[in-house]
Amino acid sequence: MTIDADTADVRPAWRAHGTSRRSTHVLRLRACAALVAVTVLAVLLVPPLVQLDQQAVDLAAKLEPPSWAHPFGTDDVGRDLLLRCVYGLRVSLLVGVVAALTATVIGTAVGAAAGALGGWADRLVMRLVDTLSSVPHLLLGIFIVAMFRPGVWPVVISVALTHWLSTARIVRAEVLSLRSRPFIDAAVSGGASRWRVTVRHLLPGVLPQAGLAAVLMVPHAMWHESALSFLGLGLPTHTASLGTLIQGARGSLLAGQWWPTLFPGLFLIVPTLAVAGLAGAWRERINPRRRSELML
Repeated sequence: MTIDADTADVRPAWRAHGTSRRSTHVLRLRACAALVAVTVLAVLLVPPLVQLDQQAVDLAAKLEPPSWAHPFGTDDVGRDLLLRCVYGLRVSLLVGVVAALTATVIGTAVGAAAGALGGWADRLVMRLVDTLSSVPHLLLGIFIVAMFRPGVWPVVISVALTHWLSTARIVRAEVLSLRSRPFIDAAVSGGASRWRVTVRHLLPGVLPQAGLAAVLMVPHAMWHESALSFLGLGLPTHTASLGTLIQGARGSLLAGQWWPTLFPGLFLIVPTLAVAGLAGAWRERINPRRRSELML
């Protein structure tokens, strides 16, 4: 048996390319995990360990550039920007996680019910989902927030009520796929009720997809909260969130002070990209076909 020389040359290069891609993927995954770990530790440990008031005003030190005393500089009223960014990330992460979990629960319940019931109930629910999806999320979120006083929970409600639609579609599609499996037919033939089949077989089957949707929704919810707060419709201006910090630094940026805008923006971008990277790795794990394609 002879081996073509061109084929012999291509195979090692192909394997080396696949190994390089795997190593790059592992390195990226570790970097994302490290960033998420640092973010969680900063949010949990900095406020209790640093005995400083993040609202303390020092007009004599306003708009100081980054230094040893203030690594991220100070804002327009002399508050330490590093401490304010940590507190802002704490609020934004709280809003993102709670809103993502709430939206996932709503979307999972609606999608599972639509897929399990089928027929006119499925069509009615999905037409409602399509109708709500036609309205821009931000516009609908502004309408919801405007009905309440500025605060954390109105923003959570707004983000949750505008972000469950994609989860409902994903869960419904997964339920419809599971309904065609032989073990579902066996359970129905054995006399199991529709409720029992849904709770015992369908819901456990969609939990990985629902969990992935929740993780992917956290960065989106944080961006949504920051957008609402930047527009002055989310959290009160005195509350430290990444959106309010960026909104309050617009005047400083026009005057040439770049640090009050740069560092809150990095605190928003870097953790959300890290969470999205971990969610992408999870998606590759639960989707073998996609994972095999990436390994080529």
